[in-house]
Amino acid sequence: MARSRKARESDIEDVAMALPRVEKVPGWGGLPSYRVSKKFFVGYRTPRPDALDAETGERLTDVLVFRVPDEGDKLALVQGDGPWFTTDHFNGYNAVLLRLAHLGQLTRDELAEIIEDAWRSQAPKTVVKKWEAERGD
Repeated sequence: MARSRKARESDIEDVAMALPRVEKVPGWGGLPSYRVSKKFFVGYRTPRPDALDAETGERLTDVLVFRVPDEGDKLALVQGDGPWFTTDHFNGYNAVLLRLAHLGQLTRDELAEIIEDAWRSQAPKTVVKKWEAERGD
């Protein structure tokens, strides 16, 4: 089996927009955000005081937010060895964060899986079932 290449920023939109009922809308600060049936599932986040660079103390300017199905998935990603993190602002909210600067630590396939899971967590169940049936999942 061929190994997936490193993820690129353009993969975010490519994967998200290939999913059913997705629309790209202006999100935080007008940055791109992706919704399914009017529910957010992935997008860029404006710099906030809860996400700071460990070395400089400056607000991170390259943070992406991905919805996750539940707290268990969130903890698995954040506590794993990948680039995922969270902040106190997201306590009780099923989402993980990723710095765009660390996107290349993921393969395109890994990124696609996270985006598809984010979409599944927000899309209507009938839409998910139809999409999965069409794919043979």
